[in-house]
Order: sequence, then C-alpha cells, then structure tokens
Amino acid sequence: MTSPVSPPAAPPRLFDRARVARNRDRAAANYPDYAFLKARVSRDIAERLEDTSHEFPHALELGAHDGQLSRMLMETGKIAQIEAADVSPKMVERMKANGLTARQMDEEMLEVEPASLDLIVSALSLHWVNDLPGTLIQIRKALKPDGLFLGALFGAGTLAELRACLMEAETELKGGIAPRISPLPGLQDLAALMQRAGFTLPVVDRETVTVRYASPLKLLEDLKGMGERAAFMPGTGRPLPRSVLMRTLELYLETYRDLDGKVRASFEIVHLSGWAPADSQPKPLRPGSAKASLADAVRKHGTA
Repeated sequence: MTSPVSPPAAPPRLFDRARVARNRDRAAANYPDYAFLKARVSRDIAERLEDTSHEFPHALELGAHDGQLSRMLMETGKIAQIEAADVSPKMVERMKANGLTARQMDEEMLEVEPASLDLIVSALSLHWVNDLPGTLIQIRKALKPDGLFLGALFGAGTLAELRACLMEAETELKGGIAPRISPLPGLQDLAALMQRAGFTLPVVDRETVTVRYASPLKLLEDLKGMGERAAFMPGTGRPLPRSVLMRTLELYLETYRDLDGKVRASFEIVHLSGWAPADSQPKPLRPGSAKASLADAVRKHGTA
C-alpha cells in the first residue's frame, strides 16, 4: 500500500476541496472547448522540460484536468512513464478513457512514496490548494535527489479587471464587499515559498496573458467551462445578488471595452521551477543576485 507523504499542520481552510472537485466534474465533459489556457501553459512546461538534458523515468502530473500536459510531456521523449492525478473523479474517468494512467488524488495529500519520483509537474491547479507551502514541501519530499518540479498557477494579477468591477459594484450597491474571486499569491510570495519548501536552484517567473471577449458574460462562461468557479468554504462568502452582477457587467463594459467593442481579461501565469537537493548540484547564488530566467535555470542545470 502506498503511504502518503505527510504534510505539516494545515492552516485555516479557505477553499472547499470537495467543491473544487465538483466544479471540475461539471466541466469535464466539455473541458477541451475551454482549455486554451491549460494548453498554452502545458506547451510552455513541455518546452522548459526539453531545455534540460535530464531524463525522467518516473513522473507525476498533479491537477491534471484532462491530462493534456502528460500527453505533451510523453511526446518530448524525456519521460519513460507518467501518472496523471486529479481531485475530480470525472476528469480521471476522462483521462483513463483517453488511454492515460490516471487516479484521483488531492494535491493537499500526496499519496506517493517519499523520494520516488524523478519529475512532478502541475499546470493551473495549485492556486486552489489551502496550504500551498505544505503542498510544495510534499512535492519536494516526493522527488528523488536531483528530481525536478515544474509548475504553473494563476498569480495575483489574474482577473484584475473583474475583481475591480465586482468590488466597485458591490460597494456601490451594498456598502461593502464579500469574497467573490479567489485570492491569489504574488510573485515574491511564491519565490519565498519555493525556498521555504527546500528546493534548490528555485526560480519563479511570470507572464500576463490578455484574452479578449465579445462580452463579460463570455468570460464568465469560460471560467465555468475551465472549472474555475469560486469554491470557498461554506460560510466564507455570500450569494452574488443579481443586481450586483448586472452592475458589474455594466462597469466592465464601461471601463475595459476596446474600440472594436470587445473587453479585456488578464490572466497572470506564474511559473515555478525547483530541484530536490542533491550533492551533485551547483551551489545557489547569494540571495538577490540571481538574474537568470526559469528556462535558463532548468537548461543550465540540465546540461551540467
């Protein structure tokens, strides 16, 4: 029987993991129609993996959704076998139907043996974890010495336009605000977390992807189709009044509509890279002296 890598004591819970799973279950049937960001990030991770000369016999994808990242990584020739895992039973069924080795697993409790994996990857899932420091520690412990973690998640700049309009609308109509969109970590926060988790040669970088929509309603449809609807713990938030929603849509159109009538939505993608400690690795630079990009860090270590 596989023994889980024990996480540290959990912090207060903001996200309802069962609701995260239900949101993905509902999205599973039509997920490929809304997976354009997952596809883009998956290609980025696959390209970064190709930049290293390492090979990775045993790999795991966390928060795999439909497993497209796993399929891309197998095409690189760098991986002998990969298991895809997701908290959603319906997503796991979809992956198995498409021929992937897959199982249900919650990123908050990794059911893997310590020091058993050469590579762990995750694309656009870890922002739903309550205890991100604990999950990063579990990932590092699950890697063999000199094993690699490559991840990407939504950062603090994601949906800045929608956040601003929701806050303005609710303040205007209700005199205050309630949690509506998940809080997301900033770049510096994630850089510190990677160091705290014990990764060597940690590098964090980001890019902002701007998506243009015919209307704000199409953005909300895409978020639902991605399985990215709010998943706060019961009692944390309040139902969104229709009046607030309608005012939000009005403000969005007034503030973020371009000359052609379309509106903008920003998605900040934060990429993480780190290696499990090994004696063969070069020593890291002193704090604050690093200048390289994430891709450079993966490439340089991989060709050492």
